[in-house]
Amino acid sequence: LFTPQIIRVQSPDGVKRITATKRETVATFLKKVAKEFGFRNNGFSVYTNRNRTGEITASQNKSLSLLKIKHGDMLFLYPLSPAGSSSETMDTSVSQNLRPVGAPQVVEDEIDQYLIKQDGKIYRNRDQQLCHHSPLGKCVHCVPLEPFDEDYLNHLEPPVKHMSFHAYIRKLTGGADKGKFVALENISCKIKSGCEGHPPWPEGICTKCQPSAITLNRQKYRHVDNIMFENHTIADRFLDFWRKTGNQHLGYLYGRYTEHKDIPLGIRAEVAAIYEPPQIGTQNSLEILDDPKAEVVDEIAAKLGLRKVGWIFTDLVSEDTRKGTVRYSRNKDTYYLSAEECITAGYFQNQQPNICRLSPDGHFGSKFVTVVATGGPDNQVHFEGYQVSNQCMALVRDECLLPCRDAPELGYAKESSSEQYVPDVFYKDIDKFGNEITQLARPLPVEYLIIDITTTFPKDPVYTFSISQNPFPIENRDVLGETQDFHSLATYLSQNTSSIFLDIISDFHLLLFLVTNEVMPLRDSISLLLEAVRTKNEELAQTWKKSEQWATIEQLCSTVGVQISGLQDYGAMGGSTHAASAAMWACQHCTYMNQPGTDHCEMCSLPRT
Repeated sequence: LFTPQIIRVQSPDGVKRITATKRETVATFLKKVAKEFGFRNNGFSVYTNRNRTGEITASQNKSLSLLKIKHGDMLFLYPLSPAGSSSETMDTSVSQNLRPVGAPQVVEDEIDQYLIKQDGKIYRNRDQQLCHHSPLGKCVHCVPLEPFDEDYLNHLEPPVKHMSFHAYIRKLTGGADKGKFVALENISCKIKSGCEGHPPWPEGICTKCQPSAITLNRQKYRHVDNIMFENHTIADRFLDFWRKTGNQHLGYLYGRYTEHKDIPLGIRAEVAAIYEPPQIGTQNSLEILDDPKAEVVDEIAAKLGLRKVGWIFTDLVSEDTRKGTVRYSRNKDTYYLSAEECITAGYFQNQQPNICRLSPDGHFGSKFVTVVATGGPDNQVHFEGYQVSNQCMALVRDECLLPCRDAPELGYAKESSSEQYVPDVFYKDIDKFGNEITQLARPLPVEYLIIDITTTFPKDPVYTFSISQNPFPIENRDVLGETQDFHSLATYLSQNTSSIFLDIISDFHLLLFLVTNEVMPLRDSISLLLEAVRTKNEELAQTWKKSEQWATIEQLCSTVGVQISGLQDYGAMGGSTHAASAAMWACQHCTYMNQPGTDHCEMCSLPRT
């Protein structure tokens, strides 16, 4: 009677084993259950059957043996909802909003919230030859397919090698249990901390704290299924740097995530603008410099309804300048992304994690994309899109992956040292006899880490920002002699004489200059204008145009010697702009505003020009 027995208790959070005896009372047993599952009050019910019949209550002054509960039996626990209905709690637990035990509350991206609510199934018409049922019936030839159906994806034109991430989630949560216990675990290559049974590495390690070996697999899903530039002008202006210098260039893609309807539950990254950070480029290398304005750029983009969705870089070598052709250098015989580029992409993806409710960490993978402007098979400039796999992200995050010096298509998994333990990394290959073999990733073909993404331009161009024949200069192009200052602003305003102020001011690079210039930054007073650009509201733009800030901007422009039409309409505090400009003058060297009647700049002491 006093022999311990194990009673299994199943709940929406999993199964736990409770030790009890046959003569133990129900009340004592339920206290153990409450303690094991973390209930402080009687906020749960326990049943002998899965269909919630045979409830076991603490008021029953009986032992477990009298209730015929014996060793190895399974009981079923259902938490009570705050409203008092256990059925409502279970309905929630099997819904799409279920989170793994211990997962933090997270707010997913808008596109993810939208796709969660979609049916996602692939509906097919009745086949006239194979379907022999009534119009209201369904058979295997016309029943809707699941969004992760591989045969359907393989027969699309072109074939789709990777299902969408939300289709992958539907696959995981599509069983009878609705994915109650699905948890998307992020890979860790580091030793688990807190293991006290031995000295720390390198003096000791055990199976509890040692990270598992990694076998690289080609990822079956991708977080983004398509990259689309809103119009050709965005890409052309970016390529102008290479056309004028011959040096490679890099930029960050700002845009938004939308539904990609060509693939079930797909996601598209739409690019509305390219921001070019400080960098040093040569004909065969790129170095990204620290950007003090990075935080401000993200802030302004967010107020415009945009976010950083990826990065783009050029790898272009001119082949025939008369024909305008470029060399086709990235192909199956060389590489598509080098190991160094994969590591950089993994670094960026780790900086921009994908918020996910099914991950205990609150994030899984990334929607951040990589675009390469390079030569295609026709020797014209092509844009190729990629991501690196979640396994690559983990190797980069934990500093386990290195590039090879003489072979750009190969990476190299670090070896363990006294400073760092690195788990073994393997990949599968086919030998000359056709057998599948496992190889140590030293070196490693980076094709195991790459996911390709289709990059397109729309038939009907979209314009988040207006297009001008004489656009405002792009930031950080001083090497071309294209600078962002009040002289270039005055020139831009003088050449754009549209009566619609919103069209003139709707330029991403111009808005960044207004916020980040050192003479008169408008970071705290430009929100109304950004809202006008975001919503394309001319009335709001005109309201901001009448502000003191814009009048001051016009005063600064008028001091650089460029005549701007319409400047005499109004000025700061209702005064004339021409009168204000006669009172002060801006130094051509340091842009400092000097008092009238002076011949030398008070800041840099250079003569007035």
